[in-house]
Amino acid sequence: MAQIIDKNTENRIKETSAPPLSTAPGRDVSAPEVSHDSPLPSLVVEDQTPAHLAGLADRARGYVEAASSANTRKAYASDWKHFAAWCRRSNLAPLPPHPQTVGLYIAACASGTAERGARANSVSTIERRLSAIGWNCAQRGTPLDRKDRAIATVMAGIRNTHAAPPRQKEAILPEDLISMLETLDRGTLRGLRDRAMLVIGFAGGLRRSEIVGLDLGRAQTEDGRGWIEILEKGMLVTLRGKTGWREVEIGRGSSDSTCPIAAVETWVKFARLAHGPLFRRVTGKGKSVGPERLNDKEVARLVKRAAMAAGVRGDLSEIERAFKFSGHSLRAGLASSAEVDERYVQKQLGHASAEMTRRYQRRRDRFRVNLTKASGL
Repeated sequence: MAQIIDKNTENRIKETSAPPLSTAPGRDVSAPEVSHDSPLPSLVVEDQTPAHLAGLADRARGYVEAASSANTRKAYASDWKHFAAWCRRSNLAPLPPHPQTVGLYIAACASGTAERGARANSVSTIERRLSAIGWNCAQRGTPLDRKDRAIATVMAGIRNTHAAPPRQKEAILPEDLISMLETLDRGTLRGLRDRAMLVIGFAGGLRRSEIVGLDLGRAQTEDGRGWIEILEKGMLVTLRGKTGWREVEIGRGSSDSTCPIAAVETWVKFARLAHGPLFRRVTGKGKSVGPERLNDKEVARLVKRAAMAAGVRGDLSEIERAFKFSGHSLRAGLASSAEVDERYVQKQLGHASAEMTRRYQRRRDRFRVNLTKASGL
């Protein structure tokens, strides 16, 4: 920071940054009034928006919210709250966004001084916080220039100093999945539901949000992220993912005990579902099915719980195993075990590049192509 923010720069911060925040506890007077759950400022400005356009402005705000997932908005709201609190303690204003202020903030995050008693944030967390600041500022009409040297150079230094290889979750391979299915009770609604979620998540290479976002048919709910269509040879899953709409074909399995289509059909039959969310909460001590859609965190809990019960990676301690599995373990398992052309796996997972697909291949033969021998050595 010494090379970027010198004495002259410090003086410029004092001269050009917005006035300090109010000392009133918990109040950020420099930003529009927004809730922590929804950081978007209202698109309806009092005394400026004609009354007959108020409804249209509210609908436009809804479209703005729909531009990002609920999880993303929640994370961005939390990050903005963290940044605004740091600015308040540092007697700096978060709006309008001053590059030097943001540069100091991410340096504080990297050094563990952004809040009392906190540990240094990882590079990925700092990058997410930086994205959240930029997003929130853009929604308020005060865009942040992330290419400014006070931000870009500091961020580059943080990456060079603190970046570490990504910690990948363990892949659930076919033999692991079969063992996990055996731990689930086939005689209960919860067991039937959990079996269907595991096998469709694995066979489709679906994200946890995509699994719980499925409906029984097209356009049946407002919060749905796709729907299923059961055909003679398999199941067609239509999804609205990160890169737009895509279709995922899931074929029938060689055995009813592991067939994803059979598992889904059994769940739908005994749960008596005809419309709306595919995977729902089981209520009434496991004897009835509620109308509410499952939270995507339930998928991660299910994968971890079933993997632990099945003894997957039993060579590790209980604590180590607990950190090895998540919802992404299903996607990684399909990518690692499918013995087909890589491009088919890439399409199934919805990846834009083959390189991203390879990141999911945990237990592949890395030396199948031996360039050393091919070169004549």
